[in-house]
Order: sequence, then C-alpha cells, then structure tokens
Amino acid sequence: MIHELMPDFIPIPCGFGRYNIGVPATWFCLSEIVNMDVTTAPDPAEWTSRLAAMHTASVSPTGKFGFPVKTCDGKLAHTVGWDESWASFYRKLLLGVCRLDLETNGSWPELERATAKICDVVIPRLLDNLRTSEGEPVEPCIIHGDLWEGNMGINMETGDTLLFDAGSYFAHNEMELGHWRCEFSSLFRAKVYTQHYLRNYPAAEPVDEFDDRNWLYSLKGAINYSAGHPGTPLRKTAYNNMCYLCEKYTPTDGIDEYDPRIDPSIIGVPHLAEGLI
Repeated sequence: MIHELMPDFIPIPCGFGRYNIGVPATWFCLSEIVNMDVTTAPDPAEWTSRLAAMHTASVSPTGKFGFPVKTCDGKLAHTVGWDESWASFYRKLLLGVCRLDLETNGSWPELERATAKICDVVIPRLLDNLRTSEGEPVEPCIIHGDLWEGNMGINMETGDTLLFDAGSYFAHNEMELGHWRCEFSSLFRAKVYTQHYLRNYPAAEPVDEFDDRNWLYSLKGAINYSAGHPGTPLRKTAYNNMCYLCEKYTPTDGIDEYDPRIDPSIIGVPHLAEGLI
C-alpha cells in the first residue's frame, strides 16, 4: 500500500510466500535491493514532509482503523481487526502487546493494574473526542507501524529518504510518532523531527494534549519491545509512563508514583550500556 501511494518512499515489493518447512508457519517478503545510507541522519524538513505526505494521501479501504491482514512489529503480531473507533482500536492493540509481554516476562501486578487504568480511563479520555485542526473527526491513515531510524535510510542514487520493514495498519497519524519517544529511537527522539512533522500535519485537537497522546502512543512500542526482548528496561519505562498518565487522569491506587529520575526523555538513554542498539 505504501508503494502504491509513494513509489519512491519504499523499496519495490517483489513477492512473498510461505516457507515449505518450519513450525510455526513462517512467511517471507522480497523487495528490490537498494543501496542505502543508514548512518546519516535525514534532513528533518525533507524527511517529515514525505512522511506527512504519505499519511495525508492514504485512505482506509473500509473507512475504519485496522488492516486487512495480520502485520507485525518485529517478530510479534499486531491486533489489527477493523474498528470504527480509534479509541477502541488502540485499546485492543495495546492490550494485545500487554498480553504478549505478560507471557514473556511474567506477572507484575502493579503494571497490570496500571494497564487496566490506561485502557479503561485514560484511552477514552484522550482519544474518544479527537478532532482535526478543522474540527472534523480524525480519519484513519496508513502508518509504517514500526518507524524508528533503524527502519529507514537514504537512497544513495537519488538522495531520497526511504522506509523499509513496515508493519503497517490504518491509525491516527500521531500514532507513528509514539515510537519516537521510546528508548530504541535515539535519533527521532530529538524534538526537531516532531516539530517539523507537525508543520506538515498539524496536531489534532485538543492540541494541548498532543504530548499526553504521545506518551500514550509510546506505550505500545515500549511494551512490544519488552515482549520481544525479555528483561529489557523498556518494561519499567512503559510502567513509569503509565504512572505519569494515571496521575493526570485517574486515581492511582495500587500503582506507584511517576518517577522523573528514571524517565529517559529527561535523563537520556544509555543505549550501548543497556544493549538497546
């Protein structure tokens, strides 16, 4: 779908199929080989204008949030059944990765209580009444779904920025930016990328809740990473971020206080020391 929208924004897909052996069933996807620079930071203005153009141009085939086939973030499958409500869709998406994390890393009662508060109170509070800057309900758009600097590069022949390794679904466009708050996204966490993006695709209303939505959307990426990497510190970060949101929007009985001393957005991220890159 991304290639149909912007052919120069993603390598040409060549085919896909299922391996003849392997349990569980394993599939592959082939695309053209592109000589890419994956070490140089993309120009914030050029990069985010292309990303916003993709978001703006896309139209959900059903008018709903979701995707027609199962997609993955890393090795883990998304919950992407069609839903007319963005709040309802995101709740199911987040609960899906939280269940996977619980299976991988075991029970953590405080995290489970915080998750329930997020899903039952915070998500409806922040997402039920979203409007565009023109006052219309937000529309589903295609997102990459796992967008950090490790999944993009610069075409060495054309100089154009490129996406790859997508795990797409139709979402609120701001969902794409949630990954940029996570520890594994060391480059795009710089505020300049979000600032330039919002010049091309303005924040939804209420604008003053954009940052809280970004906290909320980052939970999916962090918990998904935790589910795929047992013992990672991102689980603790996600819980702390939940505590921050709960303190603003719901009673905090049974969970801890938000601790800014362990918030990577404040103290930075020791990526190499933590084994995140």
